[in-house]
Amino acid sequence: MKILFIFLDGVGLGADDPLINPFARAEMPNLQELLGGQKLLASTAPFTGERASLYALDASLGVAGLPQSATGQAVLLTGRNVPAEIGYHYGPKPDRATAAHLQDGGLFGKLTRAGKRAALVNAYPPGYFQGIDSGKRIYSSIPLAVTRAGLSLFTTADLLAGRAISADFTAEAWSERLKIPDIPTLTLPEAGARLAALSNRLDFAFFEYWLSDYAGHGQDMDKAQTLLTNFDAVLGGLLAAWEGENLILITSDHGNLEDLSTRRHTANPVPLLLVGNASARNISVNVTDLTSVFPAILSAIG
Repeated sequence: MKILFIFLDGVGLGADDPLINPFARAEMPNLQELLGGQKLLASTAPFTGERASLYALDASLGVAGLPQSATGQAVLLTGRNVPAEIGYHYGPKPDRATAAHLQDGGLFGKLTRAGKRAALVNAYPPGYFQGIDSGKRIYSSIPLAVTRAGLSLFTTADLLAGRAISADFTAEAWSERLKIPDIPTLTLPEAGARLAALSNRLDFAFFEYWLSDYAGHGQDMDKAQTLLTNFDAVLGGLLAAWEGENLILITSDHGNLEDLSTRRHTANPVPLLLVGNASARNISVNVTDLTSVFPAILSAIG
C-alpha cells in the first residue's frame, strides 16, 4: 500500500466557536463530505465513515508547557516521546537534543533501509539551500530527517519537471514573491492531482504544509478562512485522483490555527485523519497521541 502523509503544521481540534476557530466558519465541502457533513472540530472525533476515519491525538504527551514544532515533528517521525525524553517541548527548529533523535533519518531512514521508496515531495527554492550552506539557516525537523536518511531535498529543477510541489501548492509565491522566472503555476485542484501523481511514484510521500502555522500566529480570520478554503480545493483534486486501496494520512504537531484568540500554540489535541477504503484504514494500532502515528504508518505500509 502507498501512503501520502500530509503534515499540517499547527492544526488542532478546537471548539465549535466561529469567533475564534476558522474551522467552524470556513466552508470546506470536500473535508466535510469525508466527515459525514461535520466540520473538523473537537466534537467530531472520533469518527468513522465510508471513506475516512478521524481520531484526536494528544500532543502534550505528559510534558508541561505548550507543544512545539521541533519536538512534535520529531515524535511523528520516530514514534518516541521526545519531549519526555529530553524534558521539554522545543521549537520551532530542533536543538541538539531533539536533532539527536533524528540522526538515523527517523521514518524516512527506516523505510529507506527497508527498501521502500520514500520522499519529501516539497520543492525548495534556491534561497533555502543558500541559507543552509551559509549557516544562516538550519533544517527544521522534517528536512533534517530526510537528509539524515540519505535522501535529497527537491529543487527548482524538480518543480519544473513535475517531480515535486511547492509549499503553497500552486507555486504562485515562487513567481510573485521569490521572483523566480518560468515557474508554471497550478490551479488548486491541479495541485491536488499533482500530490496524487507524486504519491503513485512512491511507497511513502510526505508533504509539509507550514502555512497553516503561520496563519495561526497571524490571527487573521479572513486569511485563515481563505487558506482553509484553498486547502479544501486541493483536497478535492487529490480525492478525485486518489486510488482507494492507498492511504492518505493527515495530522499535525500541535494546535494553533484552531484558536485565533491567541498567537501562541494551544494544548488542544490534533487530528489524525485517515482517508481511503476500509482496508487501507484498518491499522492495528491504538491511536491516542503523537507517538501513535509512526507505528500506524508502519502497520499500514507493511
